[in-house]
Amino acid sequence: QVQLAESGGGSVQAGGSLRLSCQILKQSAGGHCMGWFRRAPGKEREDVAAIGSDGRTSYAESVQGRFIISKDNTKNMLYLQMNSLKPEDTAMYYCARRSYKYCSRASRDYDYWGQGTQVTVSS
Repeated sequence: QVQLAESGGGSVQAGGSLRLSCQILKQSAGGHCMGWFRRAPGKEREDVAAIGSDGRTSYAESVQGRFIISKDNTKNMLYLQMNSLKPEDTAMYYCARRSYKYCSRASRDYDYWGQGTQVTVSS
């Protein structure tokens, strides 16, 4: 059973940066698509970024140019570097793994989820 554990969330002022980490337990990070999603209060969960098994990345338009997704297969870690944070980035952030090497923007296509880490950006 794959287990995912996020960390690195916190409170930051607008314009600041945070780096989220996701440890992948009991399974290799390689060979699968890994993604970051978020859910803001009162809103539906939305995709943020994803990275395929080939290292190809994709981003939601709202974070393009500000966030960077990366992974370290040797450490079974997934990261999300978040720069130039805005109050609208405030949400619970989740990492997820899809049991397929190519990525999808749909959360229903991901099989394993972490518990989430809270990011709060103040103006």
